[in-house]
Amino acid sequence: MKRPLRALAAVGLLAAGSIAAVALGGPASADTLICEQYGSTVIGGKYVVQNNRWGTTAQQCINATSTGFEITTQNGSSPTNGAPTAYPSIFVGCHYTNCSPGTNLPVQVSQISSAPSSINYRYVSGAIYNASYDIWLDPSPKRDGVNQMEIMIWLNRQGPIQPIGSPVGTANIAGRSWEVWRGNNGGNNVISYVASSAIPSLSFDVLHFINDTRNRGAITNSWYLTSIQAGFEPWQGGAGLAVTNFSQSVNTGTPPTTPPPGGTGGCAVKYTSNSWNNGFTADVQVTNTGSSTINGWTMTYNLPAGQQITSAWNATVTQSGSAVTARNISHNGTIAPGATVSFGYQGSLSGTYSSPTSFTLNGQSCTRS
Repeated sequence: MKRPLRALAAVGLLAAGSIAAVALGGPASADTLICEQYGSTVIGGKYVVQNNRWGTTAQQCINATSTGFEITTQNGSSPTNGAPTAYPSIFVGCHYTNCSPGTNLPVQVSQISSAPSSINYRYVSGAIYNASYDIWLDPSPKRDGVNQMEIMIWLNRQGPIQPIGSPVGTANIAGRSWEVWRGNNGGNNVISYVASSAIPSLSFDVLHFINDTRNRGAITNSWYLTSIQAGFEPWQGGAGLAVTNFSQSVNTGTPPTTPPPGGTGGCAVKYTSNSWNNGFTADVQVTNTGSSTINGWTMTYNLPAGQQITSAWNATVTQSGSAVTARNISHNGTIAPGATVSFGYQGSLSGTYSSPTSFTLNGQSCTRS
């Protein structure tokens, strides 16, 4: 039940009027030691480093550097079958009214084209902890309090601890296989992606995990991404754990021209149509011809003049002028190498019918089959 405990602690702190625990500090040009329970500071003019000790009264101190932070003192201890002692972390976005400078969060998922991230961890032995990303989403653009959806990416797990809920399967994202857990901590829903072994560094797109969560029916494209956080949840020990480098951006607008997510990619499209005097139907089959699984897809193309889509199935299809955008729905967002998904629509027709000639998938051109 870790997040409700933190939420109650934060509410109590605000009620007591303690500003130092939740207010942003100045930009950290030199190392900054933070021992206040909810103390924080800004680094790089973009990120917030927070102590965020919420599960114990014992002292915890972190040292904010120019590129991350290190836990210098960790005196707390919690039973491994319960909540951790804290979540010292670095983040972009908004956490309990504490917003990082210049952030464009909250932003609606449908508006995100990519969310590139890079992190380097330093681990220690003899402690019980996880190294985790917390990705928070909500149906509304919240800047305070608990969000309804938490995505956790466990890059390292040490000791007899486990995510909230129970295993529900696996996912192939960022070129790796993850064990997927799903549950509720009493305050919000949680989906956790657990690595099979410790990952000391990783560069990936956070949007791929968000898309997988959406494909599982946990959120929709109308939800808002409110913050992305990376740090540690210690249960016992943890001094010396560090995020040595962290970068995170959230890009909006038209997706960049890059291969489909997951590595080397390719795609092929078969477009089958049937037309009559004033209408037409189309079936679109999309095949992953690449070597990596596609997790979440967006297809774009132009319809010839005189065609207007009126209804669609197996995809969310929108049209602006001649430009068409088709996005996967919950059950067909994952396309394994060699696999095919399909969607279709009906439209009105004015003039002579012809089919579109070029298609892109996640920004990459597809061949016609």
